[in-house]
Amino acid sequence: MLGEQLGRVIEDYGGAGLLKDVETLRRSVIRARDADVHERKTEAIVASWPVERAEEVARAFTVYFHLVNLAEEHHRARVLRERDGRGPQPESLAATVAELQRKHGRSRLMEMLSCLEVHPVFTAHPTEARRRAVVTAIRRVGEQLNRLEDPRSSDAERREAMRRLTEEIDSLWRTGQLRTSQVTPLDEVRSIMAVFDETLFRVVPEIYRSLDWALGPSDAGLRPPLAPAFLRFGSWVGGDRDGNESVTSTVTADTITIQAEHALLAFEAATTRIGRAITVDAATTPPGRDLRRRLAALRAAAPERWAEVEKRSPAEPHRQFLLHIADRVRSTRTGAGEAYRSSSELIADLRCVQVSLAGGGAPRQAYGELQHLIWQAETFGLHLAELEVRQHSAVHARALDELRAGQAPSASTRDVLSTLRTIAALQARFGSEVCRRYIVSFTRGVDDIAAVYELAEQAGGKPPVLDVIPLFETVEDLRAAASVMEDMLGLAPVRRRLDKTGRSLEVMLGYSDSTKEVGPLPATLALYDAQTELTAWAVRRGIRLTMFHGRGGALGRGGGPANRAVRAQAPGSVAFRFKVTEQGEVIFARYGNAAIARRHLEQVASAVLEASTAATRSEPGARFAGLAQEIGSAALAAYRALVETDGFAEWFARVSPVEELSRMRIASRPARRTKGNALDDLRAIPWVFAWSQMRLNLPGWYGLGSGLDAARLEDLRRAYASWPLFNVMLDNAEMSLAKTDRRIAARYLALGDRPDLAARVLAEYDLTKKNVLAVTGHTRLLEKHRVLSWAVELRNPYVDALSHLQLRALRALRAKGTSSRERSHAERLFLLTVNGVAAGLQNTG
Repeated sequence: MLGEQLGRVIEDYGGAGLLKDVETLRRSVIRARDADVHERKTEAIVASWPVERAEEVARAFTVYFHLVNLAEEHHRARVLRERDGRGPQPESLAATVAELQRKHGRSRLMEMLSCLEVHPVFTAHPTEARRRAVVTAIRRVGEQLNRLEDPRSSDAERREAMRRLTEEIDSLWRTGQLRTSQVTPLDEVRSIMAVFDETLFRVVPEIYRSLDWALGPSDAGLRPPLAPAFLRFGSWVGGDRDGNESVTSTVTADTITIQAEHALLAFEAATTRIGRAITVDAATTPPGRDLRRRLAALRAAAPERWAEVEKRSPAEPHRQFLLHIADRVRSTRTGAGEAYRSSSELIADLRCVQVSLAGGGAPRQAYGELQHLIWQAETFGLHLAELEVRQHSAVHARALDELRAGQAPSASTRDVLSTLRTIAALQARFGSEVCRRYIVSFTRGVDDIAAVYELAEQAGGKPPVLDVIPLFETVEDLRAAASVMEDMLGLAPVRRRLDKTGRSLEVMLGYSDSTKEVGPLPATLALYDAQTELTAWAVRRGIRLTMFHGRGGALGRGGGPANRAVRAQAPGSVAFRFKVTEQGEVIFARYGNAAIARRHLEQVASAVLEASTAATRSEPGARFAGLAQEIGSAALAAYRALVETDGFAEWFARVSPVEELSRMRIASRPARRTKGNALDDLRAIPWVFAWSQMRLNLPGWYGLGSGLDAARLEDLRRAYASWPLFNVMLDNAEMSLAKTDRRIAARYLALGDRPDLAARVLAEYDLTKKNVLAVTGHTRLLEKHRVLSWAVELRNPYVDALSHLQLRALRALRAKGTSSRERSHAERLFLLTVNGVAAGLQNTG
């Protein structure tokens, strides 16, 4: 249906000729999957069009993928709703707590839930290639789809919804797909706010309510809740300044202001709505002692004002106090009047009303919508998400060197000190939870942690409360992680925080850079070993250790299904706590739709509970340690033989669109850490993004084939059957291979004039595919994932169309003698195809 409406819109816009050209290319790329002659015909078709027509065709395929993604999202949400009506789904919290109670008993289950923490962190370097205007236009199309699918709609309403649907698709077609200015950090902040406003603020209490019902269905909503508020959200958006000079201390302060504005507006609206609805009379529901005391104090402090309140809500003390809370929330937002200094103050006021209602014989009012609001306050605080600051260890080292030498501080050092003062000021206004975690990227030793604490003392004013978190990103640093954590215990600021937090510490493990450094298989094994060593260290030292997983959306950056990733962690490392980055297009894919967001968070929470129980803490990894060493060494040798070949970085720049991508206005963060052209300077995100645009997905599988080739097939099959880490790793590689297109990739590789490197890459792809199929026992890729396999096969030819258009654009951009007008059109065509390929592949970076 959506495709038909898009066809009408295209024809209305560009006439039958444009629609014919789109259809000609569509049929040609489908035929090209079976015969090389059609591949050459496809190239000829694409080359024959004026660049303006090529842009229009690229727009058509890009908008098509936006609509396909929307249709799939709506289908998933509909299926989830239908399944929910048939009882608890597998991997839901309701199903998981029932199973855990059966195995471990009620008392142990409640202990587990009291320890549960799931902590997604939205990051500041997205690969979300769509403009916000495009996202909004897609959302409007979705609203009309909902109206069409609503069984309560009349025929007239459906006709109007269909008319509006076509109108919104027309608007999407006419909306500019490309950004005209560089994205700023605050643009990224505002983009993320949509997820909180439109999804998470509503979904979070629904998750808690579902869990509460599962724990006590007979009296749910009539008693104090059994479900704890186990979700916490964090953000690096506006706080991550590693290699991004655009993120200043002013940006960080503005970020918290924006976040708080959204949170406080939501709390103000919810409190006002609930206050107006709770009209229970003092005669039927007498207020409790604490509420009477608070009301008396308010009356004494402002008798005239409170007389007006009592006049509007006579004999309705609960309503009066709730509307007073709404006024305080408003004052917190505007800075005028009596503001809340922390979320704990807000929660205390809400609980006062709740206790009074319950004591007055109105448990439904006490534990209904009011409980939802309390859960939201416990989860989001006054600031929506904790803003985490990240900076590179080398920046801190330079700052300390300057200060110790008595030099005038450089701009970089001034910003470090200003950032620390800003954190202190934000904590004074919103409480320490607003911005407490400080990530040190490329931590090499304990001095990198001590530097932040020393700088905080020298920043001026009262130092902020900080939990400085080491981020280990290279294989060498991962191996040293436990040793560095041990050294951290010798730092006085760390010991003071341990006393305050019940001996809690956090460590971050970087997936992206380790994978770029040594390849997917050795990096996965190094991360697993680091988790194992850190878990043992924490047990020895009595530390409550949270491991923060810096995973990307793409498979080459630790991506893949999050719930399966949880189960594949080293035994004992989860311990009822799971913290993970959510990056790029994954944020909107997982949290843009309410039903999908709820399912995702429940699956992750369920996996955390299951992975943390004693029954699952066996150690298959120890049994396969020799195998892991064998295949890891072979995979590392193959990967390094490729990336350490003389001229590899220059070849990669020619065969990939990485240099062109670095000029895109996708994110505020530069593609390179420095202005150099070495491979080490290139960030992991554009590295993965470029390979995905080439349709090769090399970071997700390269070296794996050689690694598997070094071991006996029987041993590999045993590991696949009984070791979750190995099973998940191969399944993710299988997905990455399925999304690779060898034919299209070969055309990109031919741009490099290094047939030796091109042949090596394609040979490793063939070897990896052969060995993965042999180990899994599958006859074709994604054989056990019928729906996903069908979706990939259906999408691939349409992505091919965009890849051919992208190759044309790249050749034009790199050709000598190209006029400024031709270059401008070629750049537009290139950027359109990047958007389209990203939409078609879905997990890009």
